[in-house]
Amino acid sequence: MKTKQFVEDLKKKSDADLAQELVNAKKELFNLRFQNATNQLDNTARIKEVRKNIARIQTLITEKAKAAQ
Repeated sequence: MKTKQFVEDLKKKSDADLAQELVNAKKELFNLRFQNATNQLDNTARIKEVRKNIARIQTLITEKAKAAQ
């Protein structure tokens, strides 16, 4: 259920907002990887979740670009 809501919210955003969301997700992933390397990360499943969210965002950006053509 949480994933569906996340995707629906992303579909409503503009291209610029999606690009910013992608940048934020990539920064979060970097920070999570750094925390994992230094044994400070408690929830390692969050890395997988953020990676999937990045893929979802990139997919929506690609779909919007194809629809615009």
